[in-house]
Amino acid sequence: MEPKYKQILETVKHRILVGDYPAGSLIPDQNALAKEFKTSRMTVKKALDILAIEGYIYAQRGAGTFVRKNALAQRDALPVDEYGGLSQQLGDRKVVSRPIVFDVKFPSEEVRERLELQKNEPVYEILRLRLVDDKPYALEHTFMPIELIPGLSEHELLNSIYAYLNEALHLQIGSAFRKITAEKATANDIKYLGSAEHDPILQVEQVVYLQDGRPFEYSFSRHPYNGEHAYTILDRKK
Repeated sequence: MEPKYKQILETVKHRILVGDYPAGSLIPDQNALAKEFKTSRMTVKKALDILAIEGYIYAQRGAGTFVRKNALAQRDALPVDEYGGLSQQLGDRKVVSRPIVFDVKFPSEEVRERLELQKNEPVYEILRLRLVDDKPYALEHTFMPIELIPGLSEHELLNSIYAYLNEALHLQIGSAFRKITAEKATANDIKYLGSAEHDPILQVEQVVYLQDGRPFEYSFSRHPYNGEHAYTILDRKK
């Protein structure tokens, strides 16, 4: 059964996209939505927090939660209902991971916001080069909360972090929000991906959530310009 927070998230998003909640309008407060969906206020908050990260709504202290004026521009973003990691996505192709950075640190303000952490909650910082069929495929810069994902080691970095989540920690991945942009090559792209100085880079910024709505990954994946990377959306009519 679909988690309650996800039902709320999709319903509110649909109401925004079809104009039931027009751009710039005030949406019902958390208590009203909790009553409508017969759930707790905290469950509603999880759904609204994700919608805020995705760029559909924003909260104004003392006034309530409003639909962003450019909310309809988010309809082309790439939400992911299920996410199994690169190894699962590419099937039988040879996937190899080369760790470059594996460290523990206190999160920056941006990382704290995306992972909903406090200043004193440490995160893993991971930089990995992913190779597919012995060719550079992506340079991944990832942040994960230690409290949520204890015991992560270089062994998991060399294999599948997502398999460790599922098999060792029994955590289920629920959804993700992706933002895809074209960027200029950096020194790291040139060094690890083999990009030329003026090559374009496909960057995928994402926040990934567990089934209970907790964000556990904030990452940037940078792909070289070689024509092998594409993302698709299945738009299902309800």
